[in-house]
Amino acid sequence: MNPTTVVQLFVLLLAGFVGYQSIFRVPPLLHTPLMAATNALSGISLVASLVLAGSHRGTLATALGTIAVACASANIVGGFLITDRMLAMFKRAGSTGTSVRNPGTAEPARTTAEPAR
Repeated sequence: MNPTTVVQLFVLLLAGFVGYQSIFRVPPLLHTPLMAATNALSGISLVASLVLAGSHRGTLATALGTIAVACASANIVGGFLITDRMLAMFKRAGSTGTSVRNPGTAEPARTTAEPAR
């Protein structure tokens, strides 16, 4: 085996281990910010796949780029849908307004649909 291939395999295994450890050690409260970060990374891969699909470097590169665009787009849309669903779990039942916080007091956050106390 080529030394470069060994280094690439080592980096792949290390990235897999770090990814596994970081995902399963995240407390439930931080899952939504983690999803937002992975959506941003999927956006970067979408831009790269768009560049590959339009690079005119051959039929195979265009086909793989098109498949990558479809996969990255599905990943982004699915991530936003899951994030929206997770955020909906934190809304109060029957509230339609946005959350408002009064920074001058120790009052907890309330929705604009509720009357002020």
